[in-house]
Amino acid sequence: MIEKRWIAETLFDDLGLRMSYWADKVICDTRTGHQHLVLFEQPFFGKMLMLDGATQITERDEFIYQEMMSHVPVLAHGHARDVLVIGGGDCGIAKEVLKHKAVERLTQVEIDPAIIAFSKKHFPEFTRPVFADKRFESVIGDGMQYVQRTKRRFDVIIVDSTDPMGPGKILFSEKFYAACKRCLNRGGVLVTQNGVPIFQPRELAASVTRFRRLFADGACYVAAVPTYVGGHLAIGWASDDRGLRHTSVKTLAARYRKAGSFSTKYWTPEVHAAAFALPRFIADLVAKAKPR
Repeated sequence: MIEKRWIAETLFDDLGLRMSYWADKVICDTRTGHQHLVLFEQPFFGKMLMLDGATQITERDEFIYQEMMSHVPVLAHGHARDVLVIGGGDCGIAKEVLKHKAVERLTQVEIDPAIIAFSKKHFPEFTRPVFADKRFESVIGDGMQYVQRTKRRFDVIIVDSTDPMGPGKILFSEKFYAACKRCLNRGGVLVTQNGVPIFQPRELAASVTRFRRLFADGACYVAAVPTYVGGHLAIGWASDDRGLRHTSVKTLAARYRKAGSFSTKYWTPEVHAAAFALPRFIADLVAKAKPR
């Protein structure tokens, strides 16, 4: 263990903004082959993980991100059988996806094996049920290369990436999105972590523009994650089925019951539908993102 100290999120240093957290205990502070990793105990948020100065997950609010990244695309699709997660080495997304009875196979592609080993040690509440599930396949590899080369086809692709820097940068490129479309089944859904629009408007606008060059429908939905500083988190959305984004509350509720009515702490059919109703400043960003 390392001494108590303040730990700063440096993601928005270029804006002159830092959010600092008091660490009662620094559990791990190291560099993997791909990124700088810090895990610490925070008095309010519990265990917190930062990668390259950006908050990834906390015990207190992880459920918001995990549920909205997983249940929204799976339940909007309605009959997802084969799901791909790019990144997500902590296995939080995988844990939520595997709650759906109809999912027959979940493949997770994580570039950094150290993250998998680290998560098995420090986040067993995520990794144990996932690795014990026969439907789960863990692939250590480059997500970009995987979607370019695989012969597999998926109903839902979830990109649980870091921000567009370091190993995560390629996962925001049009080349990557095109490769994802290549391995999506007809009517499939792609969702992506797309940052905080108030601070990262260009990131969101660029992604939605690229979606619309490739898919019939490109947009985003939002969730409020307290430790993702700046208010709304944008989650990118791309599909060739324009209707999936407008699935009714009644239909979502029926699909949820069929999936097993598993416990959630943030997602509900009503929250799902409302997440696509964007605040004006985000809607304006999305509206300006148009194909060439």
